[in-house]
Amino acid sequence: MTDGKLISRSLCGEPEAFVEIVERHEVAIHGYLSRRAGHQAADDLLGEVWVRAFGARRSYDSGYDDARPWLYGIARNVLRAHWTTNQPIGLTTPEVTLDPWDEIIDRLDSAVRARALMSAVRKLPSAERDVLLLVAWEQMTPAEAAVALGIAPGTVRSRLHRARTALRHMLAEADANEAEVRK
Repeated sequence: MTDGKLISRSLCGEPEAFVEIVERHEVAIHGYLSRRAGHQAADDLLGEVWVRAFGARRSYDSGYDDARPWLYGIARNVLRAHWTTNQPIGLTTPEVTLDPWDEIIDRLDSAVRARALMSAVRKLPSAERDVLLLVAWEQMTPAEAAVALGIAPGTVRSRLHRARTALRHMLAEADANEAEVRK
């Protein structure tokens, strides 16, 4: 059964039908929250997403079979409220794990590259960053990202293009700086 039908059923006297929506999408939504606010905050924020989603069921367009873009939009709003009332955490940076094995050099290089990427992503304008993260991390299509963000699909495509172009330039610059330091 599609998400749209489940939400419709939850509105027509079967509120427990919404539980299946939660079960289908809780891992993806938690991951989205966790990557932006940290794992511990995501645990709390996830509950707020479900409360808001349940309360906003009437606003869901049941013509959409997949509720994920709608849920990402709600999660984004929950994050914004969280960042407004708390110190902004932004995107979490992957932890660097050191171990005694031969691949330590590869891991350190990867960690440096991850920090450079996260720094570049943080420098993007928020509108471009939101689109990029929904498409790249959350594996949404531009059309789904448009639904989640409440903007036109063409706007998503242009913001995505600008974000990717800017990232390429920033990472090339970081690579050039790193090469210069190694000389």
